[in-house]
Amino acid sequence: MIMPNNNSLIFDTTKIEHCTQRIAYQIYEENFDYKEIYLAGIAKNGEVYAQKIKAFLEDISPLKVHLVQLKVNKKNPLSPVQCSHALEELKNQSVVVVDDVLNTGSTLMYAVKYLLEVPLIQLNTAVLVNRNHKKYPVKADFKGISLSTNLNEHVEVIFSGKETGVYLS
Repeated sequence: MIMPNNNSLIFDTTKIEHCTQRIAYQIYEENFDYKEIYLAGIAKNGEVYAQKIKAFLEDISPLKVHLVQLKVNKKNPLSPVQCSHALEELKNQSVVVVDDVLNTGSTLMYAVKYLLEVPLIQLNTAVLVNRNHKKYPVKADFKGISLSTNLNEHVEVIFSGKETGVYLS
């Protein structure tokens, strides 16, 4: 299906839901021994995706799931990361950093660096789309799809309305 703005739909709502449910099961398997978990969604789409994962986790597990918003300046990643919770709340917790697309890895790397300022029980990463263009040694522990794209292509994830989907342009 080609969208009017020349974007190709790669994943529709059904496929996104299926991948999200699978990722939730994987996260639960990895955190089975814990009573609670923190999903740290990178604003904007990572936070939306973390909410979707949270909904599935609450359906399939007894885990108490907390949502945390992380704001990473993608144009200037060395600027301070903003967090919706005090970093001390995450001390000795299991945390999963969530984003929609893993491209070069810089956003996840700076988010992870920020979270490592306190001791954690465990730290994982989850993304809907892994583009395999990493410049940093960060990987997605849980991923919906791996796409081999060229550097000129753009992946966009939309989580609203009829346009919900993953698009390649």
